Amino acid sequence: MRKKIAKAMKYTFFTIIGIIAIALLFPTWTPGIEGKNSISRLEQIDINGTGHEVMIRGVDRTNPVLLFVHGGPGCSEIPYVRKYQRELEQHFTIVHYDQRGSGKSYHFTEDYSNLTTDMLVDDLIALTKHVTEELQQDKVVLIGHSFGTYIGMKAVAKAPEQFQAYIGIGQMGDTVQSEIETLDYTIKQANTAGNTEDVRELELLRNAIHQGEGLTPRTFVQKYGGSARQISENGDYAAGFLFGPEYNGLDVIRFYTGILQSQDGLVREALEKPLPGLVDEVHVPVYFLMGQYDYMTTLKEADIYLNKLKAPRKELIVFHHSAHYPQFEENDRFTTWLYEHFKSS
Repeated sequence: MRKKIAKAMKYTFFTIIGIIAIALLFPTWTPGIEGKNSISRLEQIDINGTGHEVMIRGVDRTNPVLLFVHGGPGCSEIPYVRKYQRELEQHFTIVHYDQRGSGKSYHFTEDYSNLTTDMLVDDLIALTKHVTEELQQDKVVLIGHSFGTYIGMKAVAKAPEQFQAYIGIGQMGDTVQSEIETLDYTIKQANTAGNTEDVRELELLRNAIHQGEGLTPRTFVQKYGGSARQISENGDYAAGFLFGPEYNGLDVIRFYTGILQSQDGLVREALEKPLPGLVDEVHVPVYFLMGQYDYMTTLKEADIYLNKLKAPRKELIVFHHSAHYPQFEENDRFTTWLYEHFKSS
């Protein structure tokens, strides 16, 4: 009897090990798209001496190119973004990539302790050149989201000839002023909800945030509706990690390891060097798409920045049912807006 139990335990052990190994190492891909001129590619390419994971999708590779710059820092959108871009793929060729040290672009043998936004900007410019050559296009429409707007704005200022236009979703402005506004909002919401313990904890952070030494904890921003109103961003990540073919278990480990290693330094850079002081003029059309309830990067600070920014054309578009993710929370309106502005270009 003992031998049978031992044998069963042995089989169980190796079965569990096998399942874990498969989860960690199964091959990743992005599903195909029908059409003789379609493109659906997920691959690692070398950009400035390090591998970057790039996903390109669309029914016709000759369509205008939208190049998305993810936020975080370190929060790739490749694991789940296909869910929101099915209609966009009919009209545009869409490029997502994991930034240096993020997600599938994180490499365990590389040192990211000195990672800066200038390095990420140079990577983005080099990637843009690669994409335009690969797709035989002259320029791309650059779309930054959240922290990706910090990188995107610096990129269009540095290499405007590569970009048809710039779109900032959840656009960053003065990070310190934005965080002060976010703190006030979360405290107000916590008071309204009668959560005195949350109020006490948040009030303890007031001096540090006013001094530009940190962010309002994102768990509180999420809890009180300043992150998402119509979607579950954490749920999207969980579903993508568990069921999406673009990421396996090892990629998930890369994702969180990259955040732990580089996020603090990059956030500190944004706090110490607010974007309006770095980029006050660009030579491409600029559009800020903001959720009315965004308290990750506030609407007020984005509007102040846009008013000061010099550009050949600039416009603020407010999504009234969204927080930090209007491109997902009001997906139909976002898709229609892009089509109307760039499909015929």
